[in-house]
Amino acid sequence: NDWQSGLVPALLEREATRPATLFTIHNLAYQGLFPWETFARLALPRELWHMEALEFHGQLSFIKGGLVFADRLTTVSPTYAREIRTPAFGYGLEGLLNHRAERLSGILNGADYALWDPAGDPFIPAHFTPADLSGKAKVKRALQRHFGLAEQTDTPLLGVIGRMVEQKGIDLIADAIPNLLDAGVQLAILGSGLPHYEQLLRSLAARHPQRIGLHIGYDEPLAHLIEAGADLFLMPSRFEPCGLNQIYSLRYGTLPVVRRTGGLADTVVDTGPATLGSGKATGFVVNEATSAALAATVRRALGYYRQPKVWRQLIGNAMAQDFSWHSSARDYLALYRQAIDDRAITRG
Repeated sequence: NDWQSGLVPALLEREATRPATLFTIHNLAYQGLFPWETFARLALPRELWHMEALEFHGQLSFIKGGLVFADRLTTVSPTYAREIRTPAFGYGLEGLLNHRAERLSGILNGADYALWDPAGDPFIPAHFTPADLSGKAKVKRALQRHFGLAEQTDTPLLGVIGRMVEQKGIDLIADAIPNLLDAGVQLAILGSGLPHYEQLLRSLAARHPQRIGLHIGYDEPLAHLIEAGADLFLMPSRFEPCGLNQIYSLRYGTLPVVRRTGGLADTVVDTGPATLGSGKATGFVVNEATSAALAATVRRALGYYRQPKVWRQLIGNAMAQDFSWHSSARDYLALYRQAIDDRAITRG
C-alpha cells in the first residue's frame, strides 16, 4: 500500500521464487521522492537506477517500485483508476500507468458500519433508522445546541468535516458561504489545515455565531454528531481517490453534495427527474470546481429539501446504500487469485 512499501515489489522481482504482489495506490500525489544520494545510501541494486525502474527525473521514486514491478495494481475507486491515467491526475506517471493499464483496476474502500450506523452509534444522543427518522431531528437539535446555533428544526443544516486544504475544496466552501447564508442555511464545520483557511473560517464564524459553528481540530464524537445531525454534507473535493465521509453521510441520511471526481463519482448519484423516478438518486453532484457551482448545487438541493415527501424518499435511497467491505473484499480476493495466476504464467 502506497509509496512506503514501493521497494517491496522491486526487490522481490530479483528473487527466482517469490509470492505474487499487488500494489495499491491510495493517493498518487504522494510518491516518496528522494535524491540520488538516498538510493546510494540504501545500497540498492545499480540496475534499478533507470527510467524504467526507480529513477524519476533524477530522483529516487519509491512509488515506481510498486507501479513497475507489482503483478497487479489497484487504487481505491474505479473512477480514480481512470483519472490517474490522465495528465491532470497522473503527476507525471500517467504514461507508466497507461502502459500497465491491463494490470490496473479500482476497488472502492469500504465503510465499517459497526462504527458508523445511526441505529446504534454510541456518540449520538438519539438513534434512528430509515423506518423511523424521529431520532435524526433530535440529533440535529443537539448539534445546533453544541455549536450555539439557533435551534430551528426547519433551517437546513450543512455539515463539513475534513482537512482544510485546497484538495478538499475548503476554499470553495469558504467563498460560497455568503451565498449559502443568503439561502438561509446553517453550517457545522470540523477540521484543521492551512492556517489562512482556519483564520478565514474563524472570522466568518465570529461574524455569524448563530449560523456557523466551527471546531478547529478533530473530535471523533463531534464528527459522528455532524454526520448524523446535518441535513446535507459538503465535500467538493478537487480530487478524491475514494473518500469515506460521503459514504458515512449516506448511511446517516445526510445527503452528500460532492464533486464529480474519483470515489465521490462512484458512490453518489445526482438527484434529477430521471434518477428520482428510478429510485437511484442519493445526493447532489457538482460538476465544476468553483464556489458558484457549489452554491448553485446547494440551492438546487434546498429545492428538494422544501418538499418533505421527496426529501424523505431521498433519505431512504441514501440509507439503503451498502458500501461495506463485503463487496470490496470479494473483489480483492478475485484479484489476489488473478495475481497468483499471472505469476504462475510468468514462471512458466
